[in-house]
Amino acid sequence: MVKGDQRRKQLAREKYERQLQRRTAAQRKAKRRNVIIASVLAVALAAGGAVYATAGLVGGDGKNTAAEQEPKDPCGTPAKGEPSKKQWKKEPKLTVDTSASYTAKLATTCGDIAMKLDAKKAPHTVNSFNFLAEQGYFDHSKCHRLVDDGLHVLQCGDPTGTGQGTPGYTIPDENLKDPRLKGGVYPAGTVAMANRYDGQSEKTRDTGGSQFFLVFQDSQLPPNYTPFGTITQGMDVLKKIAKAGSTPDPQTQNTVPNATVVIDRARVTKS
Repeated sequence: MVKGDQRRKQLAREKYERQLQRRTAAQRKAKRRNVIIASVLAVALAAGGAVYATAGLVGGDGKNTAAEQEPKDPCGTPAKGEPSKKQWKKEPKLTVDTSASYTAKLATTCGDIAMKLDAKKAPHTVNSFNFLAEQGYFDHSKCHRLVDDGLHVLQCGDPTGTGQGTPGYTIPDENLKDPRLKGGVYPAGTVAMANRYDGQSEKTRDTGGSQFFLVFQDSQLPPNYTPFGTITQGMDVLKKIAKAGSTPDPQTQNTVPNATVVIDRARVTKS
């Protein structure tokens, strides 16, 4: 009888362990699937729309948290000024010159990051980015999300610093068949828009706003996010930020850079 009870306990324990393993595996899979979101959660819920359950990029996993490594902040003090609170009801008029060359420069607390923008392949995206830069929308805003586990990106463009900010309008997805994205990889140096695509419903397409991400190492990612530029300067800056690691924020579900990454000034130049 004692042996029978021991056997039943052993079987129950083994069953529990299997369930725990399956649950853990499912959670990991969900984290991997839920990659990028740059949505305003409250707005999406109020509108009754589906929200891609990725309030934070996959990352952290404890190995690069501030608590474990206590990294030194490699960045400087932000310039004086307040993040923008501007909002617009609709996408700005399309005035970008698709035959011209556009470059952008982000003067950040960690160093300058320069980008070549592709107005020909992503006119709506470059037009919006140029408009927001002219409006000072990116100035004094924090880059709120860093992922350096599986994906290798720094996400910026939200003056609220929560990952839920928006300029009040959305822009269409563009350039998703760019040959650079072959094999479902966003190569190092790519500048792309974040959005609220949930991976299932086409109704969640065309939901980009102001948030963008900078890829500092080749990242496996489905071609759902508009690539609209290439980093020409500042990869060393991004790697410095990545080296400092990130800390999970349970409130916003972001993995927040340990470095103080603030865009002091963003400007676009046409030539």
